[in-house]
Amino acid sequence: MTIGNENDLEKLRVIGRIVAMTLQKMGAALEPGMTTAELDAIGRECLEREGARSAPQLDYKFPGATCISVNEEAAHGIPSSRRIERGDLVNIDVSAERDGYYSDTGASFIVPPVMPEARRLCEDGERAMWEGIRQVRTGQRFSEIGRAIGSFARKNGYSLIRDLASHGVGRSLHEYPQALATWNNPADKRVMREGMVFTIEPFLSLGAWQTVQGGDGWTLYAMPPAPVVQFEHTVVATRRGPVVLTLPDGAPGMGHLA
Repeated sequence: MTIGNENDLEKLRVIGRIVAMTLQKMGAALEPGMTTAELDAIGRECLEREGARSAPQLDYKFPGATCISVNEEAAHGIPSSRRIERGDLVNIDVSAERDGYYSDTGASFIVPPVMPEARRLCEDGERAMWEGIRQVRTGQRFSEIGRAIGSFARKNGYSLIRDLASHGVGRSLHEYPQALATWNNPADKRVMREGMVFTIEPFLSLGAWQTVQGGDGWTLYAMPPAPVVQFEHTVVATRRGPVVLTLPDGAPGMGHLA
């Protein structure tokens, strides 16, 4: 969507804070022995307490309130009886709706003990996301986001999943502009307009380039098999740069709506 007034912005800030808080609480609750369904229940309770509804359930009838992907699962993992173990790499993706406005965020976590290679992958996954966010401003081509993230990945020896992309968000979970590459794609000539709302969510990997869908019809697995991390924020493009909507309370944004 494109923000049309202050009410739009305030409603988006509210749902952005809700999904950010939910992600933060789920990440803090991670521990060996709990199931991904138990972790999802924490997220569901957080959303419902704030009057929000799970976006994947609302828009796609996804069988969980949040997407929780472990190790070999790159994205869209269904919460289940799977137990989280020491050393697991866990991605949590939280998206929700309240009062007709949507927001989307995600992050990857490691359950201790943490191996140095996994720690570096997580740290660099978040850094890659911020490389893309720094390119956001009115009049900029969307391809500059992928150029910056792709350059970071290449310089540091990573691959990027190329069949999972960023997307517009706001009045639904996935809307225009669709298929925003987080890898170098100079053929994309689309330009960011003032007030446009969209996600930035690179999938950084130690060798995978794409995904394949599992037998449950939802879970996506990295191909070739390799660790993958995803970090995601919902942002607004402005003349002064990005406004990040999915930061926890007290965290600084990056721009201002003029």
